[in-house]
Amino acid sequence: MTSLLKGSPPIYLDTQHAISQIGDASTMHEMLVMLEETLSKDISLIANTLAEGNVANANSLLHPLKGFLPIFCTAQLCDNLTKVESMSKTGSASEVREAYAELRPKLDRFLAEVIDYLGTHDGA
Repeated sequence: MTSLLKGSPPIYLDTQHAISQIGDASTMHEMLVMLEETLSKDISLIANTLAEGNVANANSLLHPLKGFLPIFCTAQLCDNLTKVESMSKTGSASEVREAYAELRPKLDRFLAEVIDYLGTHDGA
């Protein structure tokens, strides 16, 4: 996973957008905790599933992320995720694996930003 330099501004995490979607910082914090747990597990699981050539299982992991991430991330990351998720519906394992290999560092950075945010903001 990518680690952030202390004080490094987020590239992909958009908490202002998230609060506008969710309504309050406390609920956003709770949802970010769930997001962190999901990403911590699924980022590697998607890569492993694609390494096994199982695009259908990768799609079953990418699809909920596509629905959940737009609350929290910038349009650029959402667009990248949507492209890979869509490709995982019909693309070959090698095509999807290659596309995910380009997306993964962004997801890793996003996860690091979520972890950094949670480490510097309490849930109140």
